Amino acid sequence: MVLGLSSFAFGWSVGVPGSMPLKPMNEMDLLKATLHFGMKCLQIGDNLPLHLLSSERLAQLKAATTQDNIRLEVGARKLTREHLDQYIQIASDLNSGLLRFVIDGNQYEPPLKSVAVIIKEALPKLTQHKITLGIENHDRFKATELADLMESIGSAQVGICLDCVNSLGAGEGLDWVISTLAPYTVNLHVKDFVIQRLPHQMGFTVSGTPLGRGMINLPGLLEKLSQYNRCTSAVLEQWVGPEATIEETLKKERLWVEEGVAYLKRVME
Repeated sequence: MVLGLSSFAFGWSVGVPGSMPLKPMNEMDLLKATLHFGMKCLQIGDNLPLHLLSSERLAQLKAATTQDNIRLEVGARKLTREHLDQYIQIASDLNSGLLRFVIDGNQYEPPLKSVAVIIKEALPKLTQHKITLGIENHDRFKATELADLMESIGSAQVGICLDCVNSLGAGEGLDWVISTLAPYTVNLHVKDFVIQRLPHQMGFTVSGTPLGRGMINLPGLLEKLSQYNRCTSAVLEQWVGPEATIEETLKKERLWVEEGVAYLKRVME
């Protein structure tokens, strides 16, 4: 399993709507960070949409990742026929063997039956370009629904991008999600979190924390995934709570990356 960074490890540095740094990180900055932290994989998600980059920038990214022997993984959101076709081509052009997709998008929440049809139609292209499509568990769908989707497609070219925290949005805990989706997992999004009761006792808050300080049992998770031998990469993501200024937030985010990378490496060793 190759260790890497996701562009969502630097969510604030890349830019959050309504709070952009003076100099947002671009794809080359993310590559430099990947090299700096001694990681071997960079996954660029939909917070830095590759389809909006020029062909020249994409070519530069491909040349640099090839030269530095970095595995590049492509990510996108809103799984329509057109968007999936577009990103299969981008992934092929960038020599990305993994294409991670969040199904939903702005004003787009298709039923899984429609998603299954779209993916099945794309199977010949995925096979032709030797690309594995990783569908991320992301809020709306239950783990069993996603498992049923994988079974209905029944292809080695399609699997699950397993996020450690997202399924809380569907009311499901990590242990259940892992036991259900581990057999299909081709990519792991590693981030940690804590759940704390509010002072007035009327509810809880879910918030991010540096990897290794929260509720994720990463060694146990990796052991479970190893039983199926399908997960080829694990990339660090983060939910970093903002500070009073963007400058303080960016500093905090960088420190969390340093801590998270160190912890991930120790666990893998």
